Amino acid sequence: MVQLEWEGGAGDQGVRRSQPGILPRPTPSPVQDCVAAARRTDSLKTLCDQINEPSFLSTRGGPATMARENDEVRAVAIELDVTSNGQTIEVAVQKAWEAFGHIDALINNAGVRGSVSSSLELSEEEWNNTMTTNITGAWLVAKYVGKCMRDGGRGGSIINISSIQGLNRIQIPGALAYASSKGAMHILTKTMALEMGKHNIRVNAIAAGLFRSEFTESLFQKDWLNNVALRTVPLPASGEADPALTSVIRYLIHDSSDYGSGNIFIVDAGYIIPGIPIFSSL
Repeated sequence: MVQLEWEGGAGDQGVRRSQPGILPRPTPSPVQDCVAAARRTDSLKTLCDQINEPSFLSTRGGPATMARENDEVRAVAIELDVTSNGQTIEVAVQKAWEAFGHIDALINNAGVRGSVSSSLELSEEEWNNTMTTNITGAWLVAKYVGKCMRDGGRGGSIINISSIQGLNRIQIPGALAYASSKGAMHILTKTMALEMGKHNIRVNAIAAGLFRSEFTESLFQKDWLNNVALRTVPLPASGEADPALTSVIRYLIHDSSDYGSGNIFIVDAGYIIPGIPIFSSL
């Protein structure tokens, strides 16, 4: 199950909304089934229709022979608003479970960035909206998917898409609510990993750096990004979610990661390495 929605202001960091790039490329075997969930399902249904085309696997790096016979469905779209109450989210998760009879992995990706506001000017409404979407919603989705995984008896992998702004070295003025929610996401990840391990459920997070998306494209056009921000990044990164993020997601979904849980995987081209002379680049 994957959530494919990301909203907010011009400062957003994250993966593209309803964009196939966040979906891991198919591996030789087996073909992955996918339930994609978002508040707005129009573009999501288009995405699922694309995935269900026999040609999708070959264009995404998998052999054409992997295509399902008899046009069997591989991807299903469902409506899910993570700001709704727990009962509504539980119903949506149950629909996702029933679509294919199980959920092996959850990509918890819904989020909101919000506006740039100082700690003294940030409104209570925006604080609550950010926290409800980024941490309460993430917890509720993981909670009900985790329950299904536990009751199903086959374990699973929960992957929370987070941000380097939730780490102690990266603090940007004007992002109090967002950074706080991502810091909370990291603690949520570790605590759920501690508690759910006995059910063979792995819980990890990916702290992403700045990636190109429809909400960050304007940032890549600004002079400061090239003159300051990119000069502090050790690797010559292109800022594309695929394969930078998707390769880590594939690893965390696959059984090869079955001995790893409670980790925060940083994917940022080295941006947070201690000692980089950020201010000397100004």
